Amino acid sequence: MSNLPRRWPLVTPLVCAFLLLSWGWSAGQASARAYLPPAGEVFQGVAGQPISAYQQAVGKHPAVYQVFAAWGEYLPGIFADAAAARARLMIHITTASGTREMITPEGIADGEGDAWLIALNHAMYASGHVTYIRLMAEMDAYWNPYSAFNADGSPRNASHSTVAFKQAWKRVTLILRGGRLARIDRQLARLGMPSLRTRGDLTRPKAAMLWVPQVAGAPEVAANSPWAYWPGRRWVDWVGTDFYGKFPNFSGLSSFYDAFPGQPFTFGEWALWGADDPGFVDQLLGWVRSHPRARMLIYNQGVKSDGPFRISRYPNAARALRLLLASPVFPAYAPDWAPA
Repeated sequence: MSNLPRRWPLVTPLVCAFLLLSWGWSAGQASARAYLPPAGEVFQGVAGQPISAYQQAVGKHPAVYQVFAAWGEYLPGIFADAAAARARLMIHITTASGTREMITPEGIADGEGDAWLIALNHAMYASGHVTYIRLMAEMDAYWNPYSAFNADGSPRNASHSTVAFKQAWKRVTLILRGGRLARIDRQLARLGMPSLRTRGDLTRPKAAMLWVPQVAGAPEVAANSPWAYWPGRRWVDWVGTDFYGKFPNFSGLSSFYDAFPGQPFTFGEWALWGADDPGFVDQLLGWVRSHPRARMLIYNQGVKSDGPFRISRYPNAARALRLLLASPVFPAYAPDWAPA
């Protein structure tokens, strides 16, 4: 479950220029590994079970189904759920199981999680379908164990630093994209990380990496800005954020979007929160339609049937969403899952 800060930082033209120069982006330059929807379309999807609750409320099958997975979670169940839903799978990977931290960012970078990541690589390949990996999202939020800062602004230890996070991100990306072991090990060596803990080459699944911070850190200190967690363009296939009806700051959202020219944009989570506000739904989907790199948005209905994000709690907003999603711009199925 996510939260969103009340204040969003503006990205000035000077900062945008710096980002363009340092990251090497140009307009229209998108990753070949993003697995975008067809031209002119935007994937809509859902997080949380049952999928039928979302489909009944909005009148459309979700093209993408998101699972919130703890590190080390049993993989066959995750892929079986996505197959049953006939939707592309998105996996949000957290390092916590309940209140227990399963692994630190430094532990990931050091290879302690290789076995599970290699199993995930093989499971994605065996599925034959695209898998979106939303790795350690909202990393700039203190309530997540992989964040580098506590709520009071004090830094956590070195195993949770932003440096460790970026190294962990790169190791995970190398493993999940797969390929020849010798090549992966050479890249790990150049990055100052140990060799992969396996003997054979890895499969090459259809995997896309989604970097989804909050657009302002919590706590909002300079060292905890989203940019502090940026691993580099070559390691990211989609950029995005989470957006909730309780904090509808569209100017801040636009500033964040503008800072990543050429990068596909996603809403890893969005939802109504606390008010039945069809105007929010109209404005958000209108924003999506007017920002052509916004190609995917996932409604987070949560895991509890009486949770605050359940769209059935907001009948007026649900009707507004049903009308908007009726457009062919928002397909009911990804091409690889479309009914024959």
